[in-house]
Amino acid sequence: MAGADGAVHPCSICMEPMAPGAAHRGGAACAHAFCAACLSGHVRAKLESGGGAAVVRCPDASCAGALDAELCRGALPSDVFERWCAALCESLFLGARRTYCPFPDCSEMMVADDDGGGGAEECVTQSECQGCRRLFCARCSVPWHAGVSCEEFARLGEGERAREDLLLVEAAREGNWKRCPRCRFYVEKSSGCLHITCRCGFEFCYGCSKPWALIHDGCPGA
Repeated sequence: MAGADGAVHPCSICMEPMAPGAAHRGGAACAHAFCAACLSGHVRAKLESGGGAAVVRCPDASCAGALDAELCRGALPSDVFERWCAALCESLFLGARRTYCPFPDCSEMMVADDDGGGGAEECVTQSECQGCRRLFCARCSVPWHAGVSCEEFARLGEGERAREDLLLVEAAREGNWKRCPRCRFYVEKSSGCLHITCRCGFEFCYGCSKPWALIHDGCPGA
């Protein structure tokens, strides 16, 4: 780098002389300059050293200044610059609760909006991914389960969470259908007593879904 006296100064890392146009200042807080190869290698090494550190210090051991990504951009390969910017963005969310789009072909990271809500119903949050614009549940981190509460969704088996299954759960709740405790088949009582004998042979109370016994005669839970 050429100084005020016109002299050519060496790179602060490799000590090779630099032409005036080949010198790169890495930070506004210090006057150290480096060649593109050394500056790029330093930033890459810091990003790959583990921990995902976003703040990259000046390579000069006597300097505590931090490098500026925009000032370094001209010396960095695009993949290094983009990785550094991603780490800087991630560092802005430290301490915040993060959530990710549940769709495998997206996985966009977002900051969860904790509003300090009270009851469970207030926690059922329909959210829209900022990347793919699809709806998901911010509480369950799954595609949006329309018409089904988070508690109902959690009780469903892995093979019962497709859209048609959720529609059935919603219809069962609206129709006050009950599920057999043994085989999980839905049963609808139109008339008669609470004593239900499922198609699988299991006997249970339509009011409280417990196995049938004489004490259920007159159960008020229907």
